[in-house]
Amino acid sequence: MRVLVVGGGGREHAIVHRLSSDESVDQILAAPGNAGIEQEAKCLPISADDTAGLVSLAMTEKADLVVVGPEAPLVAGLADELASHRIPVFGPQRDAARLEGSKSWARDFCTRHQIPSPRARMFKDVADGTTYLDELDPPYVVKADGLAAGKGVTIAPDRETAVAALEACLLERAFGDAGELVLIEEHLSGQEISALALTDGREVLPLALAQDFKRIGDGDTGPNTGGMGAYSPVPFVDEDTSKAITEDVLFATVRGLANEGIRYRGVLYAGLMLTDSGPRVLEFNCRFGDPETQSILPRLRGDLGELLLASATGNLSGAAIDWNPDPCVTVTIASAGYPGEYRTGFPIDGLQDASSVEGVTVFHAGAALRDGRVVTAGGRVLSVSALGASFEEARARVYEACSLISFEGMQYRTDIAARVQGAEF
Repeated sequence: MRVLVVGGGGREHAIVHRLSSDESVDQILAAPGNAGIEQEAKCLPISADDTAGLVSLAMTEKADLVVVGPEAPLVAGLADELASHRIPVFGPQRDAARLEGSKSWARDFCTRHQIPSPRARMFKDVADGTTYLDELDPPYVVKADGLAAGKGVTIAPDRETAVAALEACLLERAFGDAGELVLIEEHLSGQEISALALTDGREVLPLALAQDFKRIGDGDTGPNTGGMGAYSPVPFVDEDTSKAITEDVLFATVRGLANEGIRYRGVLYAGLMLTDSGPRVLEFNCRFGDPETQSILPRLRGDLGELLLASATGNLSGAAIDWNPDPCVTVTIASAGYPGEYRTGFPIDGLQDASSVEGVTVFHAGAALRDGRVVTAGGRVLSVSALGASFEEARARVYEACSLISFEGMQYRTDIAARVQGAEF
């Protein structure tokens, strides 16, 4: 089949790379793609937010399946438009994508269907939000309601920081329309993990668990980012907890949507906090996580294309997934200044040397090809992933590869998966 992958980041490169080895896939197209994706797919200069252009492209190229990587096109209704032209699409339609597009809608949904989540209230007024802070104990969690590229969440250690986060959203419009409504949530303690599943709206096929690292600095310091690394599997999640995640969160969410007349087709992502009272939903995403995808897909055995098509066409019943038992560790290499202001256009050296390290794959994210050179073109520039027989081996390989890459101002965390070294799984 001919597959069109929408997007141009590290997640999309990981999807393209995995599809390229599938017997079911004859050709891969990407829109717009990036310098790395271009080596494995035919890239076409159509933006991921150009709904009409993407639908026309899918029709012209006779795509048998469209895989939508980013969340914004799904929230905007790209899947609806593709479906109206009878083009199979892996990704939920607009009404289902509200799980990510509106945190307030998602919180209300959890309440309606008794899906475990933290207490939360929504505010449009700084004064009302500030008053509510007095009912909670620090730290405080302040979230922009809409899409904010993973940067709309503030974990405020004190009231002053929380008020500043409220003002940034509601008064300073730091996140534009995404911050017109703000959630204040109770802060939960525990380990945060990512649980993903493929679904056709009825069947739910859980993927391997992952843990990502959202803060910019070692030791989980500094501001939140779109994700600075990840690893899979998660050895400290026992069988009972894994079952609770599948039944009480993933199945319950798909079932709740179906009960409301919404059939969700695509990948369902639940960001969870493992508390003493069990897993709690911190957030939903309506697409593959980034950088979790770069740690999960390298471990997948079998034909990814067949699974995505089965999900898109409602034929996931009876499907199964086999996993490589080796762990995978992913490190994000970012531009200086990220997640704040940063400069781009710096040449990147060492990509071939890094890719030659055993078990390593380098996925391009904010990178572009200019005058025959790969240069930086975004905040998160590369995702470097490594498989190994143990977490120690995977970490050694990924950090060896990172040390071989260089560009002006590059930064990356040095503690990805350090907490699980020596773990048995």
